[in-house]
This record gives sequence, C-alpha cells and structure tokens, in this order.
Amino acid sequence: MRIAQVAPLFESVPPKYYGGTERVVSYLTEELVRQGHDVTLFASGDSITEAKLVAASRRSLRLDKHCVDQIAHHVLMLERVVQRASSFDVIHYHVDYLHFPYSRRHATPHLTTLHGRLDIPDLKPLYREFRDMPVASISDAQREPLPSANWIGTVHHGLPADLYGFHAEPGDYLAFIGRVAPEKRVDRAIQIAKRVGMPLKIAAKVDAIDRDYFENVVEPMLRDPLIEYLGEIGEGEKEEFLGNARVLLFPIDWPEPFGLVMIEAMACGTPVIAFRGGSVPEVLDDGVTGFIVDDLDDAVAAMRRVGELSRRRCRDVFEDRFTATRMASDYVDLYSALSETKQRRMTGTAE
Repeated sequence: MRIAQVAPLFESVPPKYYGGTERVVSYLTEELVRQGHDVTLFASGDSITEAKLVAASRRSLRLDKHCVDQIAHHVLMLERVVQRASSFDVIHYHVDYLHFPYSRRHATPHLTTLHGRLDIPDLKPLYREFRDMPVASISDAQREPLPSANWIGTVHHGLPADLYGFHAEPGDYLAFIGRVAPEKRVDRAIQIAKRVGMPLKIAAKVDAIDRDYFENVVEPMLRDPLIEYLGEIGEGEKEEFLGNARVLLFPIDWPEPFGLVMIEAMACGTPVIAFRGGSVPEVLDDGVTGFIVDDLDDAVAAMRRVGELSRRRCRDVFEDRFTATRMASDYVDLYSALSETKQRRMTGTAE
C-alpha cells in the first residue's frame, strides 16, 4: 500500500528525548517499510526514517528556539499533505483533529489515531460535527468520554521486538520515567520509595507548564538521600535505566490513554506497579506483569509481593501483545477496511 504517516512537529520522529506520539509514529513507520509498504512520512526535518521523508519544518519545534507559532507549521504541513493526497492509498494522521476540515474535502481514505486524553468538554461539539471522520483509539478506555465519535478500531501501541533487551536480574532501585507533571504524580513515587526504604531514580523532563508543580511540590522532596533526579534521558539510556530497575512505578492520577513506558518496562522484563486509571487494566496483567493499586497503602503492599512476579513472563507478555509487528498489522487491517469501503462506494455496492 501507498501510505502517508503525518506526525506532529513538536518532536522529531523518533524524538531525541521525550515524545510518546512521535516515538510510536516512528515504530509504526519503520515496521510498515519493513513489511514492504511504500511509506511517506510527513515530519520535522531532523527526523530519521527509512520511509520517504517530507520535511514540514526545519527541525523539531520544541528544540527550535526561533519558533514562535507552532500551529503555523502544522497548517502548512497539512496543506502539503492534501496537495499530494491522491498519490496515497491511505493517509494516517497523528495530529488530532487539525486536519478534519481538509480531510472532508478530499477523497483519499484516511485514519486518525487519537493519542491524548479525551475527557475535555470542548471536544464533544467538535466530534459531533466531524462524526464522519474515522478515528482509532490507543485503548478502549481512552474513547469512553466520546462514545459517539466514528471509532473504527482500537490499536494498542507496540515496540520493535529487539529495541530493548531482557534483563533477568533486577537492580536495587525503583524507577520513574516520563514527565514531572501533576497527573503523573512523581510525588507519589517518592512517597512509595520512602515508605519501603528503596532508592528511587527519576528520569523525567519538566515542561514550562509544570514548572510550578516541580518547584513547589517535587523539588523539596528531592532532598531525601533515597531520591535521585536524573532529568530527561535519551532513547539510548532507557534500556539500562528500566532494565536494571526492580520495579517501574506508574503512579498516575488521570485517565491514562495508554502508558507507553509500561510496555517499555515489560520489554526489559521489569514489572510495573501502576495506579488504576484509564488504560492501565488493559495494558497491565494484574499479578502477572505487575500490580494494579488504588492508593499508597496498596502500592506499599504490592512492593512486598514483587518477588512473586517473573521477569521472564513480563518479557513474554510483551512479545505476545505489544510488538510493533502486531501494531502495524492491526493498522494495515484498518487501512484495508477503509480502502474497501471507498471501493464499495465508488461502485455503488455500499450497504
């Protein structure tokens, strides 16, 4: 198939540091190329891919100190996608709803994967208006706030099977990785570490919008000798960080759309202790790849049971459920269904 992948421009594909959506787009794009598809990637100019790259900005916008208006770059990219729409069998968007007015006005089959939270009241009238736009969720839980959207499937994220190696023997620390943000609750991770008396390593970035939370809530807690704040780490450092951890702590306080770091930990053989919310019960097998908890007391109790979990089993579940090969195959099924629907409409055989 001739497939266009349209990525956000905030980070490169793959991102140099944090960037879940762009990372998933990279894994999907490279796997589709490997499977023999003709793939064009619309992304920032510093992206690295085996697909045909159409650079929609000079570099990733988050790292471009000269960029003031990020939306301007996305609008220009979407115009370029639409100009070339007839050369693709399907266009796969990862930029939320920005392209909806464009996509209504061309005939090429398209799909939008929604990567973020959807429990936002402002979204309801928008998706009512654009209920003809086919969308995919990254978990069944993610779609619950918008049941009337035109959902055509759920595709869980996947990683290349060889991206992270299996670590059979755990280290002596707990791990937290991602963003320092109120909804990610690194403060809970610190409390858990202190209560069980284990070192905690925090590898996380602080966005400008979360600076107040970091300075007023988290930073004072970093003075404990058990807590080590590493800042943001790159892809090349992630396997060692996750694979050598005893447990990944995922103490969220929001409706998590997916939680990519959970399957990254599983790929390394590291179990996860996660607070119940959003996709967590879909991704984590309670008592197999980790424990799902409801409060701090539960989390502390779960830490005492980590020895019951098999690191090999964590890796096996990853290989069974969360590889990029499976993710790409699921999306190809959706692409094919969209193309077949278009063909039926063109021949007048649509039901």
